[in-house]
Amino acid sequence: MGINRASVQGKKYERFIYIMLIISSFSLGLFWLWEVWRKIPSDINVKAGSNQEIELLVPATARIYKNKEDQMVDLDLSKEIIFYAKAEDTYTMEVSLFGFIPFKETSVSVIKDKKLIPAGTPIGIFVETDGILVIDTGSFCDLEGKKVNPSGDSLEPGDYIQKLNGEKIIDKEDLIKRISECGGQDILLEINREEQVKTISVTPIQNEAGEYKLGIWVRDNAQGIGTLTFIDEEGNFGALGHGINDVDTANLMELKGGGLYKTDIISITKGEGGKPGELTGVIAYSEKYKLGTIYCNSVEGIYGKLYPTALDAGELLPIGLRQEIKKGSAQIVSTVSGKKEMYDIEIINIYPDNDNVNRGLEIKVTDPKLLELTGGIVQGMSGSPIIQDGKLVGAVTHVLVNDPTRGYGIFIENMLEAAD
Repeated sequence: MGINRASVQGKKYERFIYIMLIISSFSLGLFWLWEVWRKIPSDINVKAGSNQEIELLVPATARIYKNKEDQMVDLDLSKEIIFYAKAEDTYTMEVSLFGFIPFKETSVSVIKDKKLIPAGTPIGIFVETDGILVIDTGSFCDLEGKKVNPSGDSLEPGDYIQKLNGEKIIDKEDLIKRISECGGQDILLEINREEQVKTISVTPIQNEAGEYKLGIWVRDNAQGIGTLTFIDEEGNFGALGHGINDVDTANLMELKGGGLYKTDIISITKGEGGKPGELTGVIAYSEKYKLGTIYCNSVEGIYGKLYPTALDAGELLPIGLRQEIKKGSAQIVSTVSGKKEMYDIEIINIYPDNDNVNRGLEIKVTDPKLLELTGGIVQGMSGSPIIQDGKLVGAVTHVLVNDPTRGYGIFIENMLEAAD
């Protein structure tokens, strides 16, 4: 009895096709679920005292309540919903896919409506770390010419040295001086490592010049140029739209304090594909030219208080929450030309629940004048306010290195939450 090889191969091929169809369908299903998940924010803010239109347009229903014992309101998320609350409060929204599959829980916060001045002004930034930041540890030669590394097993990049033998360290120079005067005795360092305070013992060793060293590179301040995003009616400000990270460790810097200073842009390096541009400025680091103080450095930006006469007041604009933002035309406010101007951009994509809070908006510069001046978005423009339909909706945060006309922005509500 013969075996039809063609028939066997045909059946194997059919099974392979069926398996691939199943895998493809499963993958498409997971992708679809992920897209639905992303369309439903984990947190929704709405303004107190006004109707808020929210268009999620997903095949789901939701129940919203303040406490589970209270009355629940049922919502159809496949249609536009209108939310209204008279006063500031917090609610929970339980979302069910197709009306019966538990899917996601969202926090709904009713916030006070605010008006802000979109600044767009270049600023000089000087910040001091809360402790002495360890950038790295390394070896050096001792008196006998042998390589030693006294701190290699004790300190790590990103540690903040705050006390030496129980006494607070003033600055980097103070740390170096006290180590050099220790006489080779063990010293106790109080450090902050990932928000945990630890005390470690380290023994300084003399280098070839006879100086006592720990073999560490440290930093106690940082400076640079950015853009002021907003000023509120009390003179509080937000800037950058992202935090100040240490250039060597890439960690968010823990601040003791800092200030904003007047800066003059003296040149602009245009951005090109694969080569980001930048603003070059002169910063006047003196009390005479100080504009305000910095009290907070967060992932969403830097925050502080302006001096009353620091900057000319501008027009107050209402804020626009993420559900009010639309794809399409918008503007950024910038002073790169030497005067405050509005430049046209396009909002390409909106990511209401992005894991990266600094990339809630994807934007593209379309204004011919700004493209001629900078090539698009350049370093130093982080914090430039984004305006749509007369509302302040966000701030520029990043540029795409391969295409300087495109970049990302943060929602203004995220900056305000961090400021609070």
